Amino acid sequence: MAARLKVFCTPIGFHDAYVAAPSQKAALAAWGADADLFARGLAAKVMDPELTAAALADPGRVIRVPRGTASQHLAEAAKTPLKRTRRRAAEADEQKPSTAPAPRARSARSRPAPPRPVIPRPSREDLDAAEAERDRLDEAFAKEINALEAERARIAEKIAAKRRDHDKRRARQDKRLEKARQTFEAAMDGWRRSE
Repeated sequence: MAARLKVFCTPIGFHDAYVAAPSQKAALAAWGADADLFARGLAAKVMDPELTAAALADPGRVIRVPRGTASQHLAEAAKTPLKRTRRRAAEADEQKPSTAPAPRARSARSRPAPPRPVIPRPSREDLDAAEAERDRLDEAFAKEINALEAERARIAEKIAAKRRDHDKRRARQDKRLEKARQTFEAAMDGWRRSE
């Protein structure tokens, strides 16, 4: 069963764009909108049968209906003042007589503005002290790491020396073991023969 079509509308320039679609998402896709126009209040569902007839006759196609006539658009545009550029504003100001009041002369009664308080330049002492402390901390850490690395190298050398010494002793002991095994086996052979 096909989804029931609804008619949605959004303004596009001087036109209203109507589309018959099963959902708001489908309507946004038909308009090619990247943003959710419904959430922004720029699109709405249309219930008026006169406005929905054309869209329902051709579902999925965007129907553009002019918003007012060209003369209404031009009349509205004439009411809107044009933006003045700096040059036009300066030319207009030169042509108009100035209506601004002349600047007042200072009277004897007016007090001069109080002097602004002088704010001293911030001190770098705390910043410099913190940087120096950080540098001292880094140097101490580097010394400790270097000492530990040197100790690790000494220990690695000791381990290597112990392994070499063990390998030599083990080789000598293996020779003794082999000699003892051969002596034992020879003695066993002699004993078996004597029985």
